[in-house]
Amino acid sequence: MNINLEAVRTGQVSYADLMRTIGHTDLYEMSDELFDAIEAVLTQATDAAILFVPRDAEASEQNEQGWTLSHVIAHLTATAEGTAATAAMLARGVEVKERLRYETPWEQLSTLQMVQARLRESRRICRAFLDAWPDEPHLDLTLTMIPLLGPMDAVGFHALGIAHGQAHLDQMRETIRQFNMAEKL
Repeated sequence: MNINLEAVRTGQVSYADLMRTIGHTDLYEMSDELFDAIEAVLTQATDAAILFVPRDAEASEQNEQGWTLSHVIAHLTATAEGTAATAAMLARGVEVKERLRYETPWEQLSTLQMVQARLRESRRICRAFLDAWPDEPHLDLTLTMIPLLGPMDAVGFHALGIAHGQAHLDQMRETIRQFNMAEKL
């Protein structure tokens, strides 16, 4: 299931409305779909592609380079795990006061095999955080971390990590496309 954050940004729908039909058990499938999609993109990658620095048309400064695939993977897995951790705490009735996030140094992910191992580990971690939810989660407890999205309960927080990962899929595809073009030259 694609979470359309662009519709939220443009005011077509609220984030809460996007989350209304999603439940705790849906998050397992949605998480797996995200990791499956990332792995599918990476079937086109090689060790050299993992370290390729693409041109980034959306870079904020002219001298800013694009992110390598290893950087994107380190970033999106850290976000997925962090939002899953926050969601698990909220579901258990624990008020969260700070961002719960650790990012593996992307420079340590220098091969396709290392990136794939990081993805397997992150999938396991995200699923484990879902397993940590009580049978009756505290969905009345919310946190507003991103004002545009408004107050988010545990479902909304876990789904935010999924949406964030989905937003990086095209970036990954573009990096592989640029790498393949550079290889042909």
